[in-house]
Amino acid sequence: MGGGSAVVRVLRDRTAGRCLAGVVVSGFGTSALWLTAGIWAKSLTGSNSLAALTVFAMWAPVLAGPALGALADRMDRKVLLVRGNLVTACLLVPLVLVDSGRTVWLLFAVLVLHGASGVVLDAAESALVAGTVPASLLADFNGLRMTANEGMKLVAPLAGAGLYVRFGGPAVALLAAAGCALAALVFARLPVRGTPRTPARDSAPAPELPTPPPPAGTWRDELAAGLRRIRASAVLRPLVTAGAATMFLAGVNGAVTFAYVDEVLGRAPAYAGVLYAVQGAGSVAVGLLAGPLLRRLPERLFAAGGIAVFALGVGARTVSPDAVALGASAAIGFGLPCVLIAAMTAVQRETPDAVLGRTAATAGSLMTAPNAVALALGAGLVAVADVRVLTAAAGAAGVLASIVLAAGARRRGGAPVKCGGPSPQP
Repeated sequence: MGGGSAVVRVLRDRTAGRCLAGVVVSGFGTSALWLTAGIWAKSLTGSNSLAALTVFAMWAPVLAGPALGALADRMDRKVLLVRGNLVTACLLVPLVLVDSGRTVWLLFAVLVLHGASGVVLDAAESALVAGTVPASLLADFNGLRMTANEGMKLVAPLAGAGLYVRFGGPAVALLAAAGCALAALVFARLPVRGTPRTPARDSAPAPELPTPPPPAGTWRDELAAGLRRIRASAVLRPLVTAGAATMFLAGVNGAVTFAYVDEVLGRAPAYAGVLYAVQGAGSVAVGLLAGPLLRRLPERLFAAGGIAVFALGVGARTVSPDAVALGASAAIGFGLPCVLIAAMTAVQRETPDAVLGRTAATAGSLMTAPNAVALALGAGLVAVADVRVLTAAAGAAGVLASIVLAAGARRRGGAPVKCGGPSPQP
């Protein structure tokens, strides 16, 4: 099946198409707010530290992913997507009251709650899609979702900054609230009545596998169900581990970006925006290609190849020509999402419905939390180490990670993604 026809089939699938529409409309406002929040905090307080903390405020709830993801296993996921987006829209409205340094605390409170809502809604969407979209199209859906997210990051921050300059922060907050409200309307029209996992509609019926009930025991045991699932799976464990390692290296790379622009390229800080735009374009491209590639390559080889491309891009930041800088940014943007797409597709395919929300949220936490840690660590390292040393070391570590992941795939004799239900675990 050709890549183009698969994309068309994803878009024609009413559930997948409307999920993507919900991601686009809510993601536009969220991306606009993500950039504007830092500008807003800086203009109200004059503090660079508080401006930087706005990003951390939206990222911090990822650490509570297993607990937040449990909600997606305890509630109807369609209802959760609708109500969660409506609640988020209501939470954003009070930002119109933020008008001075004395009220900036409200901005941070709303950003934390917005980030927590995002974790819950991502887990619910991932679980709902896994139960309703044909398994053979999951990789295409996840790739298109990545394309939609990255596309919003290219457009929305510029729109948000322009709206902020013209009308102020409250206008951006209302834009984000409107996006969430519109997403709730889109999700309300999803043609599903529940979220049981079904066999792929375009393949022979998969043998029925029993779906275990929610794990008995304490609340702590239930929260750990996602982690246990990942640790016990020979498919998920290496992909999530590789994703965590790659995101850590991505955090180091992100932390040294402005030093790279200044010390290596000799450019003004604004040139970082050009590099980020090129990086985003690379991520958009790989999102369109992920499905066809995952039908031809084992997941681990696809992820390992992406990590290698990412690592070579980071390593190339040791040299100064602009052409190399632009090519390196494109390689980083193209390679980095591969392991994330492969890991999330495997989670959706391999995990029983009863614990899918927790497993998806736990995998997301394990892969994204290292990025936040590395951003803080890299900010300290760049003050004491040459940026070329840091990018060379990160690049070499990424190449090593890709080799280890690819070697494991060869030992297991991995096969490309197939349709059907979740695989039995060893």
